[in-house]
Amino acid sequence: MSLDKLKIRLADIANINHAASVLGWDQRTYMPPAGAGARASQLGTLAKIGHDLFVSAETQDLLAAAEAGAKGLAKDADDARLLVNARRQMTKQTKVPTALIVAITETTTLTEEKWVVTRKENDFAGLAPWLGKVFDLKREYAQAIGYKARIYDALLDDFELGMTADVLDPLFEQLKAATVPLVAEIAANQNKVSDDILKRPVSEAQQEAFGVAVLKDCGYDFNRGRLDRSTHPFCTNFSCNDVRITTRYDLEWMPGSLFGCLHEMGHALYEMGISEAYEGTPLAGGVSLGVHESQSRLWENLVGRSKGFWRHYFPKLQKAFAPTFNDVTLEGFYKAINAAAPSLIRVEADEVTYNLHIILRYEMEQEILERKLSIADAPGRWNEKMQKYLGLTPPTDREGILQDIHWPGGGIGYFPTYTLGNILATQLFEAAGRAMPGLEGDIAGANFAGLRKWLEENVHVHGSKYPPGELIQRATGSPLRVEPYLAYLKGKYGEIYEL
Repeated sequence: MSLDKLKIRLADIANINHAASVLGWDQRTYMPPAGAGARASQLGTLAKIGHDLFVSAETQDLLAAAEAGAKGLAKDADDARLLVNARRQMTKQTKVPTALIVAITETTTLTEEKWVVTRKENDFAGLAPWLGKVFDLKREYAQAIGYKARIYDALLDDFELGMTADVLDPLFEQLKAATVPLVAEIAANQNKVSDDILKRPVSEAQQEAFGVAVLKDCGYDFNRGRLDRSTHPFCTNFSCNDVRITTRYDLEWMPGSLFGCLHEMGHALYEMGISEAYEGTPLAGGVSLGVHESQSRLWENLVGRSKGFWRHYFPKLQKAFAPTFNDVTLEGFYKAINAAAPSLIRVEADEVTYNLHIILRYEMEQEILERKLSIADAPGRWNEKMQKYLGLTPPTDREGILQDIHWPGGGIGYFPTYTLGNILATQLFEAAGRAMPGLEGDIAGANFAGLRKWLEENVHVHGSKYPPGELIQRATGSPLRVEPYLAYLKGKYGEIYEL
């Protein structure tokens, strides 16, 4: 049967791509720095094999034959959706020369390694030529795929299917219009909250042990995953039964590692919950980065920064880190981990100001793509926008433009999915709460099984079967809506800061 033969071919391609992912994980966790050149070549070879096999005449014939034999399938049948996804990928990838895929893979691999060094040394000039190559290659990629209005759309679509900058622009303006006044109100009440207690030294071993305990309670299965260290936290998977996460540790900023763990765990639970029947097919994997980020931000913020969560875990934290927080109250700790004030580092930003960090990056990567901004002038523009949106100027590039791995890694068009994730997280959490009226009590009792089950049944298990908009409509009963998110921010921070 043609469909069965196509599935065998697609599984082979998926295995090649997952083998490359294993090498990518190793690069970011254990590979010695001198291995970068060989690793770039290895990943380039696997990218070439995988791309050539997918766009080959044989695979195209198998897809066409499978489509012809599946005309009677119901629209929502797994195989029907599989073929739709495979055709969409084929239409896109046949436009991209294999040599370009290899060049992007090798260049981003080397640029990531260069970023690790230049970030540490605060040397943007050393990274700039490499970053220029990445943007040049991504422009070439966008041109190959084609786009209707803006070059950015071609790259954005790789991360958020169907999304365009014309849709994001008014959404981000709406967020700015609501966020800037809220930031000002909070600024006028800064004396109500302090996060100084979070700067007390806590050993890496203590942080790791506490983080692992919380991950296990939340349902992260260490038989199917592991926790490691990396310069920039991430989640990767090689199947639904091998999903790995990383975090980083700061001895004088304990929340960083814990919330990094919760964030990446949200991604991991998504991948672990996808139907195993989808393995090796275009239905495997999360449907979009916006939906993926909704899972990470839901666990990090809506669960992990909630008062109910800490009613259970704060006494455990005091015991685990004794005597560091023995003089701190639950209310004081809750307010400290939710303190809102403009800050330099995106991954440590509070929920109110976080989206301003994203908007800055969203605007800048478009300016660079459209050649309105040179790589050499990018640090200055970054600092200008930080001052404009957050009232801060980074003292060094390490705390400014060098802080993220995404551009060196080729993730141009990725950043908006974080904000989409914030919005969708609130929408999904509200829907889960409607289905489970006792959800807040469950969280306060560290009973996360019900929430995990709801997310698995309504989001995770479907993998990439439904497009993002359709998935959210099915799960929540409405399309993407920003209003619940804005109401959540105003309600939570209005209470914390007594606005």
